Amino acid sequence: MSTRRTPVRLPDKTYVRLKALAARTGQTATFHMRKAIEEHLLDAEDLAAAEQALIEHRKSGDAPLSLDELDAALGLDS
Repeated sequence: MSTRRTPVRLPDKTYVRLKALAARTGQTATFHMRKAIEEHLLDAEDLAAAEQALIEHRKSGDAPLSLDELDAALGLDS
C-alpha cells in the first residue's frame, strides 16, 4: 500500500489524549489517526450518498414509503 505523509495540527489537549491512547494500547499515534480518519471518511461518504439519494427522491416526485410498506416491498413483513 502506498502512503503519503500529511501534517495534521491538533489542539494540545487532543495531542495529549492521542499520545496517552497510543501508550495505553501499544499502537502508534499514527495508527490511531489513520484509523480515525478512515472511519470518519466512511461515515462522511455514507452521509453524502444518503443526502444525494434524498435529493434525487424528492426531485422524482415519488411518495415516500412507510416502514410497513418498505418491509412489505422487501419481503420482510411477517
